[in-house]
This record gives sequence, structure tokens and C-alpha cells, in this order.
Amino acid sequence: MRATAPAATGGPAPAVLRPYRVLAIASMSLLIVNIDATALTVALPAIQRSFGASLSSLQWVTDAYVLVISVLLLASGSMGDRLGRRRVFRYGLVVFLLGSVACSLAPSVGTLIAFRMVQAVGGSMLNPNALSIITNTFSDRRERAKALGWWSATYGIALAAGPIVGGALVDGLGWRWVFWINLPIGLAAIALTTRYVPDSRAAHARRIDPAGQLLVMAILGMSTYAIIEAPATGWTSPEILGLLAGTAAALVAFVLVERRVAEPLVEIRFFRSPPFSAAGVSAVLAFLVMGGFLFVNSLYLQDVRRFSAFMTGVALLPATIFIGGLSPVAGRLVNRFGPRLPLVLGGTFSAAGTAVLALVGARSGIGQLVLAYSLLGIGMGFVNPPITTTALSGMPPAQAGVAGGVAAATRQVGTVLGIALLGSLLAEGLRSRLPAALAPLRLGRRALRHLVDLGSGAAQAAAQLRSPHAGAAAAAARVALASSTHAAWWLATGAGIVVAVVAVLTTGRRGMAAARRVFEPH
Repeated sequence: MRATAPAATGGPAPAVLRPYRVLAIASMSLLIVNIDATALTVALPAIQRSFGASLSSLQWVTDAYVLVISVLLLASGSMGDRLGRRRVFRYGLVVFLLGSVACSLAPSVGTLIAFRMVQAVGGSMLNPNALSIITNTFSDRRERAKALGWWSATYGIALAAGPIVGGALVDGLGWRWVFWINLPIGLAAIALTTRYVPDSRAAHARRIDPAGQLLVMAILGMSTYAIIEAPATGWTSPEILGLLAGTAAALVAFVLVERRVAEPLVEIRFFRSPPFSAAGVSAVLAFLVMGGFLFVNSLYLQDVRRFSAFMTGVALLPATIFIGGLSPVAGRLVNRFGPRLPLVLGGTFSAAGTAVLALVGARSGIGQLVLAYSLLGIGMGFVNPPITTTALSGMPPAQAGVAGGVAAATRQVGTVLGIALLGSLLAEGLRSRLPAALAPLRLGRRALRHLVDLGSGAAQAAAQLRSPHAGAAAAAARVALASSTHAAWWLATGAGIVVAVVAVLTTGRRGMAAARRVFEPH
């Protein structure tokens, strides 16, 4: 094992430890981004109470960040190849920290959403360039695989620690401290990167594809806005229909443009490979389940079960521990049997977990929740590692980086759609159930409309009404919220089943052979 570039000056560390020092520094970016994302999830009810925010606003607090990441991920990787990965990595840390400080000071939910987008600009520069730094530091194939295993383990640690750390901060100091926790980790990463991480560039950096970038932005932006706002506006309203039509037109234009560009943002021909298409579908659906689960479940635990933010983080441990712990097992299964088995197991267990959640009510036992979270965690632990392997099946080495970047972007797209779709199903259910549940209490039209607009926070708001029926109204709102989650969980169940079916149909020997034929020289 050797490093491909000499380590920067910074002390007489043994040569064998220098690459692992770089790995530890690069992994700090994965830690900071994922702790921030998962900690914020348990802070959503507190943010809703602080600003009196609607359910759609909460969706935008999380989705605005992931949406920007999805749009800029590939371009940020290309920027690192061209300008230097260490430089862009440091820029990303600086912008992410500035966005974090701005989020902690946000005076309204609208400014919080805007500052989350600033955070995301920085976040998009971190992971692709950190992975490139690791890949260039470890030249030996086995050592590189080991390093990437440690990198993946960092994700598991962040996933398990984030909700608990976030819950403790929310309960002890307030939701704004969820963003301040990024500062010490980020500042340490900047200082260590400057001193110890060697710089590198690609021998031939891909050109930035501005037309493709703008069209991706239009596709994801219009579709996400339509899905989130449709419950309030109406699915057949001119605004929503216009956005959906615009999304379809932008998608057609994207395919036409990318087929003509010399170095496109996304190689359309990749999708002629059955395993690559399967990897994209699996990533979108699996992370649709994961993103939607974290969003909806946090609201359920705090607004229906009346858990504290910290106890919400503890309750998520069965899911997060399995996700982190099973990822190495899934990697070994991929190496021995190929991607089909872990993808089938992942889709099946995920579907089983969300099906159990679909049967959970306002007073279901904690054992049912633990079972559901454990099954879902096992499913996600199996499904995540094979996605990249499947995407790269049959790819020529020169295209592996681009294909891996697309696979990473599809994970983000899935998270965007999960929060938008499952959150909108929740909002739709509340808008249909709350008026009927609260009508017998004669709360008045104005109070009823206010509770419906708040959505998941209706139970908290109802408990504070100046009415002798406040307690009954809060209880009715909790029951309505619990019932409204069922449609979201059944959609997630269907997504898990599709992941398993797609894996069976496309990742066997025929699918791999078809992938090789796509990239054979003619």
C-alpha cells in the first residue's frame, strides 16, 4: 500500500498512517453532513411550534436541502476534478458552516429554508470530493476497499448518533443548537484538511454541462413543488397541472440535450444497461422509503405518542443500528453472490417493516414499533451497499466515476421524493380526517381551519385552545394523525416490493451480460 501523492507537511507521522489520517479527515465530512440531516429530523416538531409552521413548510425545511444537493452533486464532483479536490472540499466546508450558522439564527421558517439551501451548496462539494480524495490516496485495491468500508461505517455512526444528539440538544438547549453542533467538527476538518490532505486533480476533467444542469434543476424543482403543495392547492388546480406538464417537458428536453452534448451531465446510454437502470430505480425507491420514514415517523412519535425529541432519537436506534451494522455484511454478500441477493433481502425486509407501520395506531404497543423499525433497518442495511456495485456492473473503468456519481445522485432524488410524497400523503389524510374528527366539538370555523393548516402540529395547537373541549380536540387530532400515516406506509411498502422484483428481473446473469454488450466497442 502506498499513497499516490505525498502527504502534506504536518509532523513526523509514520508513512503507513498518513493515508489513514487522510481517510479520517475526509470521513469528517460524512459525519457532519449526516449528523446534521438526522438530528434535524427529530427537531422538526420543535421548529413547527417555534414558527407556527405548516406541514408543507416542514417538508421544505428538509427537502430544500436535499433538492439542492441532488442538483449540484455531479457538478461539484466535476469542479473538484478541475480545480483541485482539496480546494473544493475546503470551500464546501466553509459554505456548509456559514449556512449552519445562518440556519441557527433564522428569524422565520422561510429564511430557515433559504439558509438550508446555502448549507446544501456547501454539502454538495463534500462527499464526491472526499471520495475522490480517498480513492487517490489509496492506490492498492484491497486497501482502498478497506478504506471505503471505514468510510461507510462513518455513515452508520452518524445515522445512529444524529437523532440522539439532536434530541438531546432540542430538549436541553433548543432546536437552533442542532446547527451549532456542526461548527466545532467543521472547523477542525478545515484546519486538518489544510495541513494534512494532499491535493489532486483529474488528468482529464469533465466539462460542466450547463444546459443539463438547468434542466435537472427544473425537473426536480417543479416536480417537488407540485407534490408538496398539491394537498393545499389541489391536484387538479391549474398551478399544479402546469408544474407537472412543465416537468414532463423538461424531462423530454433533458434526454434530447444529453444525447447531443459531447460530455453530458448524465450519459443516457447508461440506462440501456439493465443493472444500471435497476440500480437507479432501487436507489430512488429505497431512499424514498428512508427519507419518508425519517420525516413522517418523527412527527408521529412526537405529535401522536408525545415522545420527547431525545426519546424519539432513542426509539430510532433499532433502525439506525441495523442500517449501520448490516452494511458490511451486505458488502460481503455482494462480493460472494452478486448484488441480487442483498437487493432482494433489502426490498423484502423494508416492505415488511413499513407494512407493520401501516398497522400501527395511536395506542399501538412499543413492541410493534420496535419490530417495524428493526425490519426497516435490516432492509436498508442490505439495500444500500449493492446499489453502487449494480450501477457499475459491465461499465468500462473510464466510466466508473461518472456512473458512481449518478448512482449517488439517485439516492438524493429518492430522499427528495420520499419526503415530498409521503409527507403529502400525510397532509392529504389530515385535511380529509381532521374536520370530521373535530366537527362534534364545535370549535369554530377559524380554529378548525388553523388546525388543518398546521397539520401534524394540530394536536399540540388544539391542546392550547381556549375551549373546554381542548383536551378532546387534541386527542382527536392525534388519532387523525396516526390514521393519516397509513397511506404513506402502504406506498413505502409497495416501493420495497418493487425493489425486490426489479432485482430479480435485472441483476441475474442475463442482465449482467446485457450490460457488457451495451459497452462493448462496435
